Amino acid sequence: MQKAHESLETPMVGLSKGDWLEALATASDEMGFFEPLGTRHYASFIEKSDTLLVTFENLQGIQSLSENGQPLGWDMVRENGWSHLCLISDGDTWFRDGDVYEFFDLLVDDCFFDNYSKVIFYGAGPCGYAAAAFSVSAPGATVLAVQPQATLTPAVAGWDDRFIENRRMTFTDRYGFAPDMIEAAQHAFIVFDPYQRLDAMHAALFNGRNVTHLRMPHMGAALQGSLIAMEVFWQMLTDAGNGQLDVPSFAQLFRARREYRPYLRFLLGVLEREDRTQLAIMLCSNVSNRMNAPLFRQRLKDLRIKHRANQPQEAIFDS
Repeated sequence: MQKAHESLETPMVGLSKGDWLEALATASDEMGFFEPLGTRHYASFIEKSDTLLVTFENLQGIQSLSENGQPLGWDMVRENGWSHLCLISDGDTWFRDGDVYEFFDLLVDDCFFDNYSKVIFYGAGPCGYAAAAFSVSAPGATVLAVQPQATLTPAVAGWDDRFIENRRMTFTDRYGFAPDMIEAAQHAFIVFDPYQRLDAMHAALFNGRNVTHLRMPHMGAALQGSLIAMEVFWQMLTDAGNGQLDVPSFAQLFRARREYRPYLRFLLGVLEREDRTQLAIMLCSNVSNRMNAPLFRQRLKDLRIKHRANQPQEAIFDS
């Protein structure tokens, strides 16, 4: 077992696709199993405890998000001792593949999920769709989906023009419409930025009684990366696994954005585009007082000059 644990510590960054899959297979086989699912999908399983994390990840995304080139779930294996089932796609496939369906059918037939006291499904974007859709195979699971699409079926989501080339994918057969598939979940958390219109429209389709929307306003279109960069992602996932994630606990974690410069710059840009000069001044003043932020100090000076220039002459004289 010590040798198996060491396999999780071996960096996999910078490897070719073939070498990376070989390294993944080696580590998985030592502690569980590895299985190709057709030509574009793979399943990696690591057995540890009676808490199971099921993640859906993109092969290319793993290399860009992880410093050591490993699946995100491996950190939870190391830190929390959870078991981990990772479904990996080569490219964005939304996991709409018969081989993936058959894999989950076999897991259900073998009562695989019944071996665990807690099951958590996680994914982001197309992988968030898959986490919600395939959670139906484990009734009572917790779902954490970041910016998930509900479907790409034109009749339902024709307003989403980001994935036009994928509209021929079938989302009307098995494991299809994600909001219906989470009805058996104990709880589903949908994370999105309400100011990202298309993400918000998909999130609105997840409206069951067991759904909680977790809003990240003015965080942009790459929420998973921001959660990781703010160093709150792992705690958020742990809270979901321990049954402690809710709106107040998420709000507490989300306070980390006050120190997250990309968010602060994004918010400043929003305020300036909307010509809300006074609020922009307040933001720059707050950030300058708390942080070493030359950009915000300079913008504060510029905004104050702009604000004075826009004041009526009598107001400037009176001041």
